[in-house]
Amino acid sequence: MRDFSLREYLLNLIKSMKFRIFMIVALAIIVPVILAGTIIIQVSVNSYMDDRIEQFQAENAVLKNTIVSNNYFTEGDSDVVEATIDMVANEYNCHAQIVDTSNIVLLDTKNTNVGNTSVAEPVMLALQGEDQTIRDDGEHYMEFALPLISTVPDEKGNTASQIVGVLYLKYSTIEAVSFRTEVTRSVYIAEILAFIFALIISWICSIIFIRPLQRVEKNIRDVNAGVSEEYVYQKEYTEIVNIAEQFNKMIDEFNAQAKKRDEFVSNVSHELKTPITSMKVLADSLLSMEGVSSEMYEEFLKDISKEIERENEIISDLLDIVKGEREAEELNISSVSINDVIESTLKRLTPIAKEKNVEIIYEDFRPVIAEVDELKFSRVVTNLIENAIKYNNVDGKVTVSLNADHQYFFLSVADTGIGIGEEDQERVFERFFRVDKARARETGGTGLGLAITNDIVKQHYGSIGVQSKEDEGTTFTVRIPLKYIEQV
Repeated sequence: MRDFSLREYLLNLIKSMKFRIFMIVALAIIVPVILAGTIIIQVSVNSYMDDRIEQFQAENAVLKNTIVSNNYFTEGDSDVVEATIDMVANEYNCHAQIVDTSNIVLLDTKNTNVGNTSVAEPVMLALQGEDQTIRDDGEHYMEFALPLISTVPDEKGNTASQIVGVLYLKYSTIEAVSFRTEVTRSVYIAEILAFIFALIISWICSIIFIRPLQRVEKNIRDVNAGVSEEYVYQKEYTEIVNIAEQFNKMIDEFNAQAKKRDEFVSNVSHELKTPITSMKVLADSLLSMEGVSSEMYEEFLKDISKEIERENEIISDLLDIVKGEREAEELNISSVSINDVIESTLKRLTPIAKEKNVEIIYEDFRPVIAEVDELKFSRVVTNLIENAIKYNNVDGKVTVSLNADHQYFFLSVADTGIGIGEEDQERVFERFFRVDKARARETGGTGLGLAITNDIVKQHYGSIGVQSKEDEGTTFTVRIPLKYIEQV
């Protein structure tokens, strides 16, 4: 259990923003320092070796000129040559030889090969007139084999240049190893200090950057626990302020939804109780009366039947709303003739309109084929036209029009009825909202029809609007895409 808790703690730590900020800042400092240290070591050692090679070449030139100018091979001043070579050999830890054209070693600073034949490959190549330079970093030495060229008279008395021997020099470069060690030690010390500095700066940055988020988190916890104000306030980084604003908007939306939910529950309770209360009153009235005629019984039973039917309508609409919320994405989409759907609906509702002597006018400006759920869209058409008939005046008119462009089709249902006040137009799509509750009960409305209509239109990624004036009439306009493209 302890191992699991430790592992969980480490995983949470690694996933935390604080740890990631710490690592990012630390790496941003450490990685460049390491790269810079590596480059400094390499550049310093290379620069040191380049300087040493230049020194070797300068000494080589001096020795070469000294040997040639003192006519070492023609019984010249050999003491000067030997002294100069010994000085260079001692100063640079160098092994030097002078070899004649017969590969015989005439001078050797180690006095081990004088009089012997040199078979060194660089010497043999130098006798052919080519300068030889060999660098061995593994063994820490450099070899130079330089042809010695002298100007001598020929048989005809003319001067000519010829190779009279070879100067062979082998320098030790072991000092470069010591130099590299010193430079590396200094760089490592600097990197360790930089690493410590990076850890401190990273820790400070992680604390500074995460502190505003921790404050927001605490505020949110306090709000959720009900021990703080309703809103989160932050005045630091722009991103933190934006998060706080969005959270506050979420609180507003949540409160609004909670208020709507409470109203909905209250309305559902009230609407369901009303028919039951009416039925109980009617039933109690019948039971309390003696010698009631059959006509009275029949009248009371008809009223009870109407209340039962009303209760059934409310329950059916509530089930439709719940089903619509659970299956919002489960639409049976197909290509449907919108004209046919409207005409079919008008045939069913025309008898209801005739009872109130309401004239229905249908205008379709073109054939419209759209991708919709035919059953649900039929419910939209039915609800809008049925409401236009129910809330119309006697001898009124209902105008249904259908049109389309290249992207949407438009359904308009206009009546000449009681109209809707401007203050109520924004609420007509709320559940159980009624403009005139007394008249709505007379017409048998549940207050859920427009809410269901609005939900179905939104499921089709469409929109519905209302325009109305009291005592002049109401117009509902629906806009739905011709092609159903599910949005992500």
